[in-house]
Amino acid sequence: MLGSPSKPVASPLLFVVSRTDLARYAYLKFVFDSATGDVILDRRLGERRWRQTRVAPEKRRVDRRQRDITEDLKTSGWALLVGRSCQ
Repeated sequence: MLGSPSKPVASPLLFVVSRTDLARYAYLKFVFDSATGDVILDRRLGERRWRQTRVAPEKRRVDRRQRDITEDLKTSGWALLVGRSCQ
């Protein structure tokens, strides 16, 4: 049996907040506890694999990022990821 019907299964929530919006980050950290969802600042600085020299072709078949949240962070200052995309 995969799960007990008496216990609802909740999808994990992950809020990613633009590092320029510290007030929103503090508010979401206050509102959501770790049982409801995690709140993190966006840690991306840019494309990590940039080099001037040629490198071998990418071995992965797909990008590890399931969803690109760049536009969400630019327009609203935050993004919400639910379920498997949080992992």
